Amino acid sequence: MGKFEFRLHGSCVALPTPFRHGTVDFLALEALCHRQIDAGTAALVPCGTTGEAPLLRPAEHARVVEATVAAAGGRVPVIAGAGSNNTQTAVELARAAEQAGAQALLCVTPYYLKPTQAGLVAHFTAIHDAVGLPIILYDVPSRTACAMADVTIKRLVDLPRIVGLKDATGDIPRAKQLRRRLGDGFMLLSGDDASQVAFRRAGGDGCISVTANVAPALCAALHKACDRHDDADIARLEAILSPLHAAMFLEANPIPVKRALYRLGLMVDGLRLPLTPLSPLADVQLAEVLRTVIPLEEKEGLRDSSGPRIFRPRAA
Repeated sequence: MGKFEFRLHGSCVALPTPFRHGTVDFLALEALCHRQIDAGTAALVPCGTTGEAPLLRPAEHARVVEATVAAAGGRVPVIAGAGSNNTQTAVELARAAEQAGAQALLCVTPYYLKPTQAGLVAHFTAIHDAVGLPIILYDVPSRTACAMADVTIKRLVDLPRIVGLKDATGDIPRAKQLRRRLGDGFMLLSGDDASQVAFRRAGGDGCISVTANVAPALCAALHKACDRHDDADIARLEAILSPLHAAMFLEANPIPVKRALYRLGLMVDGLRLPLTPLSPLADVQLAEVLRTVIPLEEKEGLRDSSGPRIFRPRAA
């Protein structure tokens, strides 16, 4: 069987799940999706870490994917998070996402349990064999305590629908090595905003970004500059975005990004326990970064149906 054809390129966004009074705010989710697509984002990624996936009930997970697919309307692909440390749960989430209309899956390594590399192969093979969608592996050992070895990735690439890797290690030499080992047909996507330009220069195809939630036009422009090998524009955009990258991780993701989107008037600042609101000191730091970045985001060309969005900080 030949390799499944599925390609992503440029700035993709790891969407948060908006909550209002403890339930998913689907109107806010739809608006977030439209804003991203209008600004040039290449793909929408719901129900990942940024989407608080472990805190969603299975029915909510499926509805969030379905709503994202509906909002995208075929304009960009939807890559649904379908990860769990319980293989059967991951299979069920993957099947539900496929039924909800997702075009691909993002599957994280099984966190907490620390399986062997053989266990990782068996886990991802089980998901692969249960669905017909392309699968992007997700390696983020800082959050999962479960790193994926390069040789394991190479083994999994032999499966026809394992088409890419989201690498959140920040290990740029690794990206170069994987590109050499796996060839140009395998997608390499950064999961680390701060090092995404270096990742692109090392042979990466794009980034699944947290920062793009706040500054989608700037992030899309950054990847277009990478495509052009425009070092001057890359440097300009990196200088703008670097403080925002840092602000998005003042506390555990998605706490800061949800606060930022609340400050922009795009969603209620709702989280589910054990996540708690951004601390007052970090909130002040975040607000200062937004005051600098948002006018530049608007200048980059982001517009909605009512014209340019003006940033007016909300009260804490």
